[in-house]
Amino acid sequence: MNLFKKTIVFPAVFLCIGSGLPAQSASRHMLQLDMNSTGIKIQPTMYGVFFEDINQAADGGLYAELIKNRSFEFNEPLMGWKQPKTQYQSENPDSGYATVFSNPDKTNHNYVRISVNNDKVYQLVNEGFRGIGIRKEAYYDFSGILSKGEGNISAVKAELLDENNKVVSSAVIEIKDSGWHKYSAVMKASETVEKGKLRLTFTGKGTLMMDMISLFPQDTWKGRKGGLRKDLVQKLYDLEPGFIRFPGGCIVEGRTLANRYQWKKTIGDVADRELIINRWNTEFAHRSSPDYFQTFGLGFMEYFQLAEDLGAAPLPILSCGMACQFNTGELAGLEELEPYVQDALDLIEFANGDPAATKWGKLRAELGHPEPFHLKFIGVGNEQWGPDYIDRYAIFEQAIHSKYPEISIVSGSGPYSDGEYFEYGWKELKKLNPQLIDEHYYKSPQWFLENAARYDGYSRSGPKVFAGEYAAHSGSGNDGSKRNNWEAALSEAAFMTGLERNADVVCMSSYAPLFAHIDNWQWAPDLIWFNNLQSYATPSYYVQQLFSLNKGTDLLRIRENGKAMIGQQKLYASAVKDMLKKEVIIKIVNVDDQDKEAEIIADHLAVEKKMSKTVLTALKPDQTNTFGQENIVPKEYGEPIKKGKIFTAIPAKSLVILKMKYR
Repeated sequence: MNLFKKTIVFPAVFLCIGSGLPAQSASRHMLQLDMNSTGIKIQPTMYGVFFEDINQAADGGLYAELIKNRSFEFNEPLMGWKQPKTQYQSENPDSGYATVFSNPDKTNHNYVRISVNNDKVYQLVNEGFRGIGIRKEAYYDFSGILSKGEGNISAVKAELLDENNKVVSSAVIEIKDSGWHKYSAVMKASETVEKGKLRLTFTGKGTLMMDMISLFPQDTWKGRKGGLRKDLVQKLYDLEPGFIRFPGGCIVEGRTLANRYQWKKTIGDVADRELIINRWNTEFAHRSSPDYFQTFGLGFMEYFQLAEDLGAAPLPILSCGMACQFNTGELAGLEELEPYVQDALDLIEFANGDPAATKWGKLRAELGHPEPFHLKFIGVGNEQWGPDYIDRYAIFEQAIHSKYPEISIVSGSGPYSDGEYFEYGWKELKKLNPQLIDEHYYKSPQWFLENAARYDGYSRSGPKVFAGEYAAHSGSGNDGSKRNNWEAALSEAAFMTGLERNADVVCMSSYAPLFAHIDNWQWAPDLIWFNNLQSYATPSYYVQQLFSLNKGTDLLRIRENGKAMIGQQKLYASAVKDMLKKEVIIKIVNVDDQDKEAEIIADHLAVEKKMSKTVLTALKPDQTNTFGQENIVPKEYGEPIKKGKIFTAIPAKSLVILKMKYR
């Protein structure tokens, strides 16, 4: 499938591109492409994705559950639920009411008892995650775990409502007997609704216990029941990521150690996965989200399955016994670290272990995946810094490599791209011979332009770099999506040519954060924005996609006047060869306000008579994409190669990908 738009009729602004001729004001540049082997391989993991449950990325996002607080476990057990006909502090003889009970024998303790005094009046309504997205003609699986109490309640009616409380779908579940049972029904919607609701009403009077009230679209990714939101996974799939890092991020650390991410609590029956508050719940006062929790319906089994679906290497990140140092900074003592280390060892066994010979491999098979997940990487900690982190990392490293020497461990250099913590982390980690050091940078577009040569001076014999979190932050304001503008994306493209030129140092990289719900974001910019029905790719997404789909297999050198192109004349470039496809791929970024013309000189390069040219550009630096209107998308052209000479125009403020077959 061709992911890019083919331009048949060129708009006026692109006439110079289609013809290969420069605009009147274009300057000319002679670029030297060295076809001699550098001996540097582009790793399959060069460009990947990083998923963290921030900005409603999991519940209400990638995880397709539509009911908020489905098992009544939030700090306020009825948060997300309303009883419009019920009076507070009343027996409600003309309606009914819900009472929360707790069962200490259950992992998720809470359930509700519904007392119905008037079945013509009482209602229980769920608001969903900023509403419930409903699609016309789509089918939905409704379910609940119910137990009949006193009285004669015989049925529950589930109705999907639009914003004006009009019914757009309904189904009835008949309650057959006492005892806890799972009941289900299929619902078909008659209308499309962006912010709908689920309303439950009851037939008969008496009491009914309820838990795990759930609603999923049937049209999930790969049609899996209780699965993932299809359009969001498709956007990940279309990136062709080399790896997926999960589940964070700061949620790995937690505000406190009790609130850290514990992978063993996220596998098995979703009803038995213990809910906890999301670390981003109230992190920012101006973007508070008190109803933000983690049900772990998207847990480690689902993450591994997603990695497999994407053809991406899984990269799980685990707690190293340090809570977020921007919050409590709580530490597990070194003498208390054994359970944390064991979690890492058990995770490797869960991912790779033989079901016939290992406890955790057997559990993986019982959960439906007897084949191993081929885990090769694991991360110890997230953005920790200082001596406490080094002490803990050393213990993890020794334990993991004693048992699994083949596993590559990702270590952290802290939250900053330079300074005291960064320098200390690198200095101390190098003493431990780490394989991968994670670097993070959220900076201005200008920083990214000025740091395209960041890794030119790194040691070729030292640890490899994982550029694990980065994004250019341009602008501010209440509309976070406006920060994902072309200025930011173009600067990231320039920086990424530097990552690629240094593929012998940088072997993994990922933009962050990945997802954001337009009505419940805490951090911006983000790679993919979505609402309850739609999603769109940002300009930064298309930059990531163009680099990922054109990463090649072997690095080539491309220079101007004998020097790497790191912003001189406001041009940046990198080049690769794809040995499998017999292609040479050149990436050129022009950050100038003026068009440029490039002549590419390559000795000993025999190419076919045409090349493909993909251009990503915008009308102005602050332009963005929006729902239903992606203004900034790659456009592909064909251009001739005459007598082996390569001439092309590089539009102002653009990323250009040139791809040609060689013989």
